[in-house]
Amino acid sequence: MMSLQAMLQHVGEAFAEITPLCYHYWRPVMDVPCIIWAETGEDDAMEADNRKTEQSIAGAVDFYTKTEYDPLIDSIQEKLVELDVAWKLDSVMYEPDTNLIHYSWSWRKAYGETGV
Repeated sequence: MMSLQAMLQHVGEAFAEITPLCYHYWRPVMDVPCIIWAETGEDDAMEADNRKTEQSIAGAVDFYTKTEYDPLIDSIQEKLVELDVAWKLDSVMYEPDTNLIHYSWSWRKAYGETGV
């Protein structure tokens, strides 16, 4: 089974291809547009012969922008498809305190004994 570290690095590297302003867990600066992604835990797992044979990791992707109809929205969704993860657009909101548009997706990826 692929290591958890390898799974997460693969996801992070994929999102970093969209914009260099890509952060894991939190953003250190307010520059936008930016992506913040994080794993949220194990979604499901399969076991056989007293060992885990498949692990499903859940996560979230948040995108902040000042641009209405930002083309990076489609880039994020295309990357989720490319990563072969199950995903859902959970919310889109305008944040008046920061004047940012905030998109939020949840995702889930299962990794088994073959590595993917």
